[in-house]
Amino acid sequence: MRADWLRSTQARSLLAATLGTSLLLGGAFLAVDQLHATPADALHRPGPPLSDQQSRTQAVGAARDVVSAAQLRTTTAGYLLMSCRDRDNPPYQGAVYLTFTIPADTRADVYLPAVAKALTAGGWVEGLSPGGHPYSKSMSKSQVTALIYRDDDNASLGVARIYGECRNTSDHRTDTTGWVDVTAEISG
Repeated sequence: MRADWLRSTQARSLLAATLGTSLLLGGAFLAVDQLHATPADALHRPGPPLSDQQSRTQAVGAARDVVSAAQLRTTTAGYLLMSCRDRDNPPYQGAVYLTFTIPADTRADVYLPAVAKALTAGGWVEGLSPGGHPYSKSMSKSQVTALIYRDDDNASLGVARIYGECRNTSDHRTDTTGWVDVTAEISG
């Protein structure tokens, strides 16, 4: 007798309306979610794909600009074409990892902000601090990002990591990877 109310026309109408509303709201949520930008959208940059050489030229050229604008004394610099998605799959970007000396008579907390100021004068724009490293700075110019910070293991060294655009769509999944020494290209 208690379940008799479920068989009434009013109860069935109420249940049908509730179910219909739930389905409608769920469908709307899925549709809106497809329109919302995600972090993965940053990998789909507009513009034509870059060749391997263009990716290298972009990253190494930006590293040369960083060294020149901030008058860094580079100790080592390496280049690598790396995946923007995961370890292997396209798109790829050129990346430069370089170390530079921090003058012996200058503390890193004074020197690295001066480096950022010199880069700003050279047309670079300072972004949010990337964190994770003492005195870290994030800079960008012409679709290239540079992260600058003090080396965690050696306080007399600074590190600059330069990343080009994620527009190289060549298939490098089977390539042997390894850093290529570009110290002479950047310092000279």
